Amino acid sequence: MKRIADEVLDLRGVACPANSARALLRLESMASGHILEAIVDDGEPIELLPRALDQEGHELVARKRDGSHWRLWIKAK
Repeated sequence: MKRIADEVLDLRGVACPANSARALLRLESMASGHILEAIVDDGEPIELLPRALDQEGHELVARKRDGSHWRLWIKAK
């Protein structure tokens, strides 16, 4: 199933917590209900970003492992 995002944010190579901060800033600038596709590294980023999204009220719609990184589809609050 192909997912279509309104915006894509490539955060590969961006360390924590900067990757969460960048994702949250982008989501705050998006219209409510729009989808951001965030690409993050395995390890700490995939563990911490979903928690930060939840704390800020954004919805993690789906996630998929893609090689050595993850693709997250996030609905802006």
